[in-house]
Amino acid sequence: MRIGVAATPLVAIPTLEALSASTHELVAVITQPDRAAGRGKEMRQSEVGKWATSNGIQLIKPNEPSELLEISKAVDCVITVGYGVLLPAEVFNAPRYGYLNLHFSLLPKWRGAAPVQRSIQAGDAVTGVTVFKLDEGMDTGPIYIQKTLSIPADYRSSELFRELSILGASAVLEALVKIDGDEEPIAQTNSGASRAPKISKDDARIDWIRTSDEILRDVRAFFPSPIAWTSFRDETIRIERAVISHEKLRPGALSASSDSLHVGTGDGSLQIMQLTPAGKKSVDAKSWLNGARISSQDNFV
Repeated sequence: MRIGVAATPLVAIPTLEALSASTHELVAVITQPDRAAGRGKEMRQSEVGKWATSNGIQLIKPNEPSELLEISKAVDCVITVGYGVLLPAEVFNAPRYGYLNLHFSLLPKWRGAAPVQRSIQAGDAVTGVTVFKLDEGMDTGPIYIQKTLSIPADYRSSELFRELSILGASAVLEALVKIDGDEEPIAQTNSGASRAPKISKDDARIDWIRTSDEILRDVRAFFPSPIAWTSFRDETIRIERAVISHEKLRPGALSASSDSLHVGTGDGSLQIMQLTPAGKKSVDAKSWLNGARISSQDNFV
């Protein structure tokens, strides 16, 4: 089968590798145009673009979705993985078998842009991947295959994305087997549907009045982006890793020893393990405490 892949993030690489090693022909890789990034605002291509270039695969960076019509007609199927662009029906219906999407949830749960983050934030014990055929709805198309994955209690979004990207690659190959066997996808139900909207910086601000468990789920969910954050001495501190502590403190209050940092929550406290001070690199709590000189009047707000 002649395959195209429309993708942008690093999590698409396992699918690209699997397709490249398969009996299918990976004809083209479609990704978003280069973006300015870093302090110098240099133009950089996506991780998917880098992969295509290094592997000698035709690379397409359309500025408009309509520019995909020609390549879509030239392949049997296009796989999308976090491409990040809404496609018109004229485009996603152009290939013989249409466009398939690899989505990182068990649809119809967590339809939308941030299914992995919202799943951790909600405290789900199980998630998975879904390969479905694109239609005009938001993640509502008929399903070819789903695979489940238990969520380890200490996983952040970064770790869960990694596991799901590997699981998703095998799911894509199995979906293509079903297509080759003339199996039709199963219509998706709306029963149990939930939304996974994109996470804003304001969403990631920590409210220390909430419970330790709720705050910890946010810390896990929002790493590596946008990263849960709070204010300290009028500067932003990003909290990258924490654990629940049994120390009792008022919300936002800090308790520091020579090598540990605790912050009060609505029902106890968290021990902060890893953080990033404003304008600096990520450090463990002990290293931060060496320079911060916490007083009894200090708080996270």
